[in-house]
Amino acid sequence: MAKNKTAYVCNECGQDFPRWQGQCSACQEWNTISELKISASRPARSSVSGYAGSVGGGSKKLKEIEEFEAQKMLTGIGELDRVLCGGLTTGSVNIISGDPGAGKTTILSDLVSRMSQLMPSLYCTAEESLSQFKNRVNRLKLDCNEDNLYLMAETSVEAIIAELEEKKIKFAVIDSIQAVVTDLANGSPGSPSQVKSSAQALTQYCKQNNVTMFLVAHVNKNNETAGPQTLIHIVDCLTHIECNDGQIRTLRANKNRFGDVDTVGIFKMTERGMISVDNPSEIFLSGSTTESPGAAITCIRKGNRNLLLEIQCLTTETEAEFPQRVCVGLNMNRIKMLTGILRKHTKTKIFHDTYFNLVGGLKIDESETCIDLALVTALLSSLNDFVVPRTTCIMGELSLNGDVRPIDSGVPRVKEAVQHGFTEIYIPFRNYHKSMEGSGAKIIPVKTIHELLELIN
Repeated sequence: MAKNKTAYVCNECGQDFPRWQGQCSACQEWNTISELKISASRPARSSVSGYAGSVGGGSKKLKEIEEFEAQKMLTGIGELDRVLCGGLTTGSVNIISGDPGAGKTTILSDLVSRMSQLMPSLYCTAEESLSQFKNRVNRLKLDCNEDNLYLMAETSVEAIIAELEEKKIKFAVIDSIQAVVTDLANGSPGSPSQVKSSAQALTQYCKQNNVTMFLVAHVNKNNETAGPQTLIHIVDCLTHIECNDGQIRTLRANKNRFGDVDTVGIFKMTERGMISVDNPSEIFLSGSTTESPGAAITCIRKGNRNLLLEIQCLTTETEAEFPQRVCVGLNMNRIKMLTGILRKHTKTKIFHDTYFNLVGGLKIDESETCIDLALVTALLSSLNDFVVPRTTCIMGELSLNGDVRPIDSGVPRVKEAVQHGFTEIYIPFRNYHKSMEGSGAKIIPVKTIHELLELIN
C-alpha cells in the first residue's frame, strides 16, 4: 500500500517546501506555511486534463485548428460591461474579489437575476443560507425569471458540477472559491491545494460545456486575491472591487483574456444595490453654485477614464504650538512636499491649520501627481482669500525646483473638461497641442509655479 506524502505549502503564495519553516522565502511572510497530506495515487483525470479541459492528441498545424470567436453578451449593468470590454464573454470563468462589504455578493446577485431572464442560471452559496439570498433579492427588488433561477447551498465541487449538468445551467456564480472543496485534493477549505483543484475542476467543466461562471474570491491583508497564485492563471478574467470612503466603489480588471485591463467602472452603493455611475464627474464635483475661496477643480485618470474632481482646502489660524495638517483622500507626504515647494520658491508662509478634502469620497494614490497644481491653487486660494472660478480646471505635476512637469494623456483630459463646460484650462506647457485650440475653451500653458501664481491672481 502506497504511503501518503507530506508537503509544506505557503498559504499566501502557494510555494512548496521540503520541511516546515517559520518564514516563507518566496513572499517573506511569517507563519503561513502549513502541512498538507498528499495521496500517493493521483486520479488519472488530473494527468490528462488541462485548465481548459481535455488535452492530448499530439500537435496540430495552425490551419488545422478550428477557430471560434469569443461571443460577448451585455449584462445590462453598464459599468460592468465597460470593465469587461463590451460584455460578458460566453464560456469564460471570472473572479471577482474585494474586501468584506465591498459589494461582491450584491453585484453578482443583480447579475445572476439578469442572466436568469436569458438562460438557466445558478447561484451557489457556501457562506449564507438560501433564505438570506432570497431576502436580498426581495430587498433590492431584483427582476429575475423565477423558473430559470436556481439557488444552491453546497460546498462540494462534485455536487455543484452534478447540479450544473442536471439543470443544464449556462450561467453560474460560486460564492466563494475559498469555501468549496473537491475530492481531487486533500486539505481544508481555503488551503492552496483545495483552491487550485476546485478552480481547475470548475474551469474544466465550464470550458467543455460552454458555461459562463463567476467565482467570488477573498482577499488577504495586502488586499490581494487570497490563495495560490495559480488561481489567477487558471481563470480568464480577474476583477477587483476597491472601496473608497463613503459609497463609491471602483471595479477594475487586473486580468482579462478577452479585453484590456485599463478600464475602470464606478459604482455607488445604495439601499437598492450597486448602481452604475455613467457620469462619475458629477459625483466628484460638489455641484455648488456659489464661488468661495479654497476650491479648485482638476482632472485625474483612473485606468483609461478621465474624471473631474474638486479639491477643497481650508486654512485657519492655529491655536496650538504646531499647525495641523489634515487630509481626507489625499496622501499626506505629497501635501508636505508641495507646501515645502511653496515655502522655498514663492516665499509663502504657512503658519495655519490646513485641511484638505476630496469631494465625493474618492481616494487618490500617491502616484497620481497630476493634481499638484490644483492642490497648490486651492491652498493659496484659501490662504490669500481669493476665488478660483468654477469654470476653471487646473492640472499638472509640480517638481521640487518649481517647474511644472507634463502629465500623461493631456489631450483626453482637456476634452473631458471641455465636455463639462470648463472654459479656462491650465495645463503643463509641454502638454500643449494645437488640437486643443479648437475645443472652445481657453487653454493656458504653464511652465513654472511662478507663472501659475501670476495667472490665477
